[in-house]
Parts: sequence; C-alpha cells; structure tokens
Amino acid sequence: MEVIPSVCDDSNSTESHVKADKHIGRRKLSMDVENDIEYLYEAVPQLSTVFHILDKIGEGTFSSVYLGEALMANGTKEKFALKHLIPTSHPVRIAAELQCLTVAGGKENVMGVTYCFRKDDHCVIVMPYMEHQTFVDIIGLLSFEEVRQYIYHLLKALRHVHQFGIIHRDIKPTNFLYNRQEKMFALVDFGLAQGTTDTQIELLKVVKQKTQKCGGSTGKPETSQGKRAQTSLAPPLQSLSHPRTSAPHSSSSTSSSTSSKPPDKRVSVSTFSSTTRSKHTKEFSGLCKTQRAVFGERNLNSFTSVPTKTTDPKLELVKPTKTEDPATRKFISAHRRPVPVRTPVSNQRPNQRMTPAAVNLGFTCSCYSTDRVCNICMSRKQQVAPRAGTPGFRAPEVLTKCPNQGTAIDIWSAGVILLSLLSGRYPFFKASDDLIALTQIMTIRGSRETIQAAMTFGKSVVCSRELPRQDLRTLCETLRGRRPSPDDEATPHPHRDTSTRHHHTHDSPISTHPPGEPSRQHLPEEDQTLAEPEAQDERGWDRVPDEAYDLLDRLLDLNPAKRITAAQALQHPLFTDL
Repeated sequence: MEVIPSVCDDSNSTESHVKADKHIGRRKLSMDVENDIEYLYEAVPQLSTVFHILDKIGEGTFSSVYLGEALMANGTKEKFALKHLIPTSHPVRIAAELQCLTVAGGKENVMGVTYCFRKDDHCVIVMPYMEHQTFVDIIGLLSFEEVRQYIYHLLKALRHVHQFGIIHRDIKPTNFLYNRQEKMFALVDFGLAQGTTDTQIELLKVVKQKTQKCGGSTGKPETSQGKRAQTSLAPPLQSLSHPRTSAPHSSSSTSSSTSSKPPDKRVSVSTFSSTTRSKHTKEFSGLCKTQRAVFGERNLNSFTSVPTKTTDPKLELVKPTKTEDPATRKFISAHRRPVPVRTPVSNQRPNQRMTPAAVNLGFTCSCYSTDRVCNICMSRKQQVAPRAGTPGFRAPEVLTKCPNQGTAIDIWSAGVILLSLLSGRYPFFKASDDLIALTQIMTIRGSRETIQAAMTFGKSVVCSRELPRQDLRTLCETLRGRRPSPDDEATPHPHRDTSTRHHHTHDSPISTHPPGEPSRQHLPEEDQTLAEPEAQDERGWDRVPDEAYDLLDRLLDLNPAKRITAAQALQHPLFTDL
C-alpha cells in the first residue's frame, strides 16, 4: 500500500495546495490557523506532496500539532497527526524523541511514529491520529469504572516505557489521549524524556552526558556549542537528527550545593499557603532530503556570566565562586556578621587563601535550618538538577532540586491525575513557583511527612507552621460534593462546599482550563460542581472502594524510594479483575 502524491502545478505547487486546503475541514479555520498552516507548507514543502492539512489541533511550548489527511494507494483517505517542532530544537533532542517513539512506541498504549520530514531546521514527526476527548470536558462525566480503566491503562503505558529506562517527565492528562467511545489510550510527547542509568535508548545516554557537561539547571538537556551527536535510527528515520534546547518551566528560590556529595545547604521553606508504525513506513519512503550540518546552540541557561568589555580593569566583576568550591566554602564564626555579597563598586576580592582542603565539610552557615537565607547562601550558584515538567504535576524531589531523579517522578504525576479524577478537580495543584507548589503538597500530605521524606534524599525543608496530613477519601468526597465541608456543615447544598477557603490546596479559585492554554474566566463555585450526588450514585461514586484511595496514597508517597512502581501498581487489588 502506497501514498499517492498530490498532483500540483510545478510552478506553484505549494501555494495551490495551501489555497485548496483552506476549504478542507470540519470547522471554519481562523486566520491565525490558516497562516500557521501556510507557513508549515512553506517551511516543509515535502508535506504538500503527501498531506492535506485540515486543522491545527494542538500547540505547546516546543511544538505544534496539525491534523493531516493523506490519500492512500487503495483510494482511501487516512488521517495523521503532524507534530511540527520549533526550529530552535536541537538535533540530539529530536533524535532522542524519535528513538523513544520507534523503540517503545506502537504498543502498550504508547503512541508510535509513522515517518518524519525534515527541511533545513524544520522537522515534522508523522504519527497515527487518534480521536480523543479533552480531559477537562469529560472529567465530570466519567464513572468510577472509567476512572479505574483510565488509571490502569496509564500505569500500563508507564510500565512499558520504564522497562526501557525512559523517564517521560511530562505525564499529564493532555499527554495521555483517551477515546471514551472506543476505549483507546495513547501516551504521547517524549520531548522532555530522559534516561535512567541503565536506559536502553542510546540517544538518551547522549542527552544525559551533554546535560552534565553544560550544567543546565532545567530538565531540558542541552548540547555544547559546535558539537553534533552521531545518531543511528531505524529506517526510515536514520537520516534525521535534530532536539530541543533547554528552557526552564518555572523558577524557584531554593538554593542548594552543586557538589556531587550530599549537599550541605538545603531548601528552606518559610511561606505558607496505540498503533504500530510499520504499516505506513514504506509509503513515505524517499520523501526526506539529505541532512545538513546543524550548528549547536549556546547554553543560555548556564549560570556562567558572559564577560563584558570594560575600559577600566578595576571595574571588572570577579565571580564569587571562581576561587572556591561552593560546597566547601568556609563559613564565618557565629559571633560575626555574615559577609555581604560583593557589589560592582566594592574593591574587595574573594578570599584567596581559602582552599577546599582547609575547610571542614561539617561547617554550616548561620541560616541553616531556619526560615531565612543569609547573604552567603544567596551568592551561591544554584544547584544543577533536572526540573523539566508541567507545574502542578512535578514530584517533591523535582521541586526541591534533588539531583537523583528516576521513574518515580512519573508515578507521582500519575497520582496527581488520579487525585484530580477522584476529586473532580482539574488542575488540582496550581502554583506560581516551586515553593508554593511544595507548600500545596504539604497541605495534602502533611508538613511533618514532607520534611521527613525530604531528609531521605538529602534535603532540609523548613515550614513556618505544622500542616496536618489530610485523609484522602474525606478530601476527595468533600471536593466532589459528596459530603459537606467540616467548616460549613450547616450549608443546605453540600455540592457548594467546594470553596478554597475551606481547603489549603489552592491559593486561588480553581480553574478548569488545561495547563498551557490561555486562562479562562473562573467559573462560580456552584457551577464547578460536576454532578448532583444522585447522578453520581448512578456512576459508582457512592461505592468507591478503599483500594482506590490506598493506591492514591501509594502513588503520592513523598519518598521516591518507597513510592510504588508502575509494575507494582498494576498488581494492586484495585485492578484484580482487569
């Protein structure tokens, strides 16, 4: 079976295809979408010989997704998802994403890849198209049995990718497609994927090595300037090599040591608050051009300052960490004031006599384990640790910049999804920075438990007040409207007892728009209720077993070493008959 190329006039093939395609589709396209489609045709002309692009169906930070239709050799039309990566994506990152799709995709609820087009610095990944519903539109309509099936298939996909040593890093509802009618599931978007120490994805090993060399502080791997990794991909992807530059998803005010040993300086918190790809492989063969050399990008996220030209050498700044190791810096005595951070107008140079060998590693500064940060700690370099992911779905070890992160961070994200499904609230966590996100986790899991868990992976967390651990069943049933809030038992309408003033989970009214999309007007609290209790009873929400909340508790274990794995979760009593 082969694809029949579109017949167009050679003198104006792309333009004529774009004009004809504007009238194809099930809805009227906006001017912006039409312009984006036209731009894509111009950027990757090969697409016009194969696809009619019908619509733009998704857009993220690093890519846009389009719906394309191809005329097959047997006369039928088939739809595909075309993922256009931003031109600044780095070759190694794109090649790693493609290798994840080719090796692990196409089975066990993981999306596969059909083909890939490249023109200069533009890359388009062709994948099977699966119709699906938006999570925010169906979360209030799902029965408990559908929720159970949803989490089961998500864990099944995670078990599969984790077997290859792949850490997805961006598990969220928008990356786990769900067709409610056909009972189909697909895990997508490996753009942020990283490898474990024993990963079977060779290019993820390259990405990890590049990250360590560059010292990037986000989870987005980077590569050195002027270098290009050699890739070896299975046909027809072997001629492609392209990936994504590092870009932080959020900022954090936490500071920690960059030493490979257990850091002395730790976090201080003081604020409260499936189809296969082989079917169409040969159909698109011969459409990709020969690759060209791609220049590496400079690491813009490095903390190394860029030297500036000055006419007076006395005015040049000296890096405070140039002569001493931040992890072994000698601290001042307790009876002396902390030395302030040197400013450009100061002629004082760093203490040249201090050497790592002369410093006692047991020394700590005066602000350790307190609710303040001294000037010395403020002048330190931020700790290098992966932080990529979507706000609201990042695990505690990611929020606290733990350098050693594994597949457990994906399990935490799956737990947050289950928490949203059981409570009927999405997004559940909504924070402006990492510290607020950590505090919101404390309000659910408890501050004492969070502090104890942080100690297991070398972090010290300080909270200004003790937050008790909440019962997950009580929390979810209260938010869903099945029981009145403890502070408002006299309210005649239990389904209205969902105001965030009774719960410390949110620092603002709950919104129902997915992360990454433009914020919409917040709905009134009474309109956010998913259904009346009588209607929920018919969908099984009056018979949620204890096993569901036990699984939720284990998915949201604050200690990543004790957090349940995907393989273990599939053996949980909740899924006995599946």
